[in-house]
Amino acid sequence: MHGGALAITALALALGTFMQVLDSTIANVSLPTIAGNLGVSPDQGTWVITSFAVANGIGVPLTGWLMGRYGVVRTFTFSVLAFTIASFLCGIAWSLPSLIFFRVLQGAVSGPMIPGSQALLISIFPSDRRSAALGIWSITTLVAPICGPILGGYISDNYHWAWIFLFNVPVGLIVSFLTWMNLKSRETPTRKLPIDMVGLSLLIVWVGALQVMLDTGKDADWFASTQIVILFLVTVVSFVVWLIWELTEKHPIVDLSLFRGRNFALGTVVFCLGYAIFFAANLLMPLWLQTQVGYTATWAGLVAAPTGVIAVLLTPLSARLMARIDARIMATIAFIAFAISYLMRANFTNDASFVDFMLPLLVQGIAMATFFLAMITILLDGVPPEKIPLASGLSNFSRITAGGFAASIVTTLWDRREALHQSRLVDHTTQFTPQFQQALHHLTALGMPDLTAKAAVMHTVITQAYLLATNDIFWVSGWICFVLIGLVWLCRRAISGGGPPVAAD
Repeated sequence: MHGGALAITALALALGTFMQVLDSTIANVSLPTIAGNLGVSPDQGTWVITSFAVANGIGVPLTGWLMGRYGVVRTFTFSVLAFTIASFLCGIAWSLPSLIFFRVLQGAVSGPMIPGSQALLISIFPSDRRSAALGIWSITTLVAPICGPILGGYISDNYHWAWIFLFNVPVGLIVSFLTWMNLKSRETPTRKLPIDMVGLSLLIVWVGALQVMLDTGKDADWFASTQIVILFLVTVVSFVVWLIWELTEKHPIVDLSLFRGRNFALGTVVFCLGYAIFFAANLLMPLWLQTQVGYTATWAGLVAAPTGVIAVLLTPLSARLMARIDARIMATIAFIAFAISYLMRANFTNDASFVDFMLPLLVQGIAMATFFLAMITILLDGVPPEKIPLASGLSNFSRITAGGFAASIVTTLWDRREALHQSRLVDHTTQFTPQFQQALHHLTALGMPDLTAKAAVMHTVITQAYLLATNDIFWVSGWICFVLIGLVWLCRRAISGGGPPVAAD
């Protein structure tokens, strides 16, 4: 390809990547708005995030089979078109269950979009300009997380939340049309390949059951509920059966033999844990800012924007350094930056300003610039070339699924810690304590009725309890990052060839 056709096709493929990555972050700051509009709690609203993440993770292992069976162009084009239809359905959702169902559909069909766009970008550029192709792909994967919170916040504050999904419709139609028209003559060879339907079915059952258990456990009082016990048993039994099947199947949907390699096994564990903490923090921060601090969705999005800006600026330098420096050193830098960022957030106070909220996310941007590339380099070290696509798919499946689980777990922990801190604060804030009497006197002096004044004091107690709960989670997250540094150094030395960063979706 040359000239205008090359430029238009490259732009279409980049937009495909941008759209998929954007949708993994755009709903984060919109959760309180969506939850309020649909008449559910913000905690239930997190299902909008977790359902997409888990369905996307399950869809990733199928990508290689789909591309080999139907061709990269067909698979990518169909994936974009299906994603567009699912986005439209999300935009017209009439209830939380319908929105969750359509988000599951959206996540399931989006699996081939990122690897497909990367493969096609490389194929349309001449070999001496492939670095430019990878540069285009890399920048779109880093810019999208910047735009997601800002765009999602602006739309939620000024328009109906449905537009965060309907926005994809014209973009998706243009991308699928241009991709098919310009690349249908360049379809990759296809061949009939066996597919492990039993393994795929078991994977969907145990991952789905576990996610539903995590999402509904808090409201159902966990193992006091028969439903949660049944989901737990289904998860354990189907996971064990899946594990045995995958280890004995000739063509497994997930090649678990890759975990025999030390770097892949340890690297994937660290990659998943690091990403899970990052994903949970990215969900918790805007949720807390909007529900407890009083920020609008737009301002909550602006708080998160510096992370992406710093990542975009530093990633080219990080990629060059990776060609010469041990990836374990780069991963250590990433986890130190993550830890500092989380520990800075563990010291938030009631009078924290916009700058106080933003500074830790500037530090997190340093981690983002090195984390993904360093961990991919470590876990793929020693993997045979013919198994790299499988290894990359498995690591991404594990990472995305871990993020979905983390989102459910962190909201439960947040409420549990809030309840604990509220009970302790109430013990010291009875109507007989001097502090309570002083606050009550001050409010009634302002003309507030006695009952209203007492409610205002209680609201302050709840807000303080959520602040302490937020600080607790960030404090633990920071120290877990220091522990993960030790696991990184149990891996073998690995140096990258200077490849592109991985999408931070």
